[in-house]
Amino acid sequence: MLKKDIVDKVSMELGQQKQDIGLAVDIILETMAEALKEGRRIELRGFGSFSTRERRPRNTKNPRTGVVMEIPERRTLHFTMSKSLKEQLISEKD
Repeated sequence: MLKKDIVDKVSMELGQQKQDIGLAVDIILETMAEALKEGRRIELRGFGSFSTRERRPRNTKNPRTGVVMEIPERRTLHFTMSKSLKEQLISEKD
């Protein structure tokens, strides 16, 4: 699903212009990105939570050349789905 699909769906549900809904979605995503950059946790009840985690620096070997490379420390995004979303996904399989 693309951002455009979300805008189209919400626009049809609410009967609002796509431009207004598109702006709202952009603002929501920008706000979420800023919060994650600041190291804050985002929790969307009934959906899940987003947070960042620190990865330690490590060494790895290039399988083709055998050269050892150092991967620097970095932050990664972590998503944990809510129990209700997990139950919905499991019940759809059955």
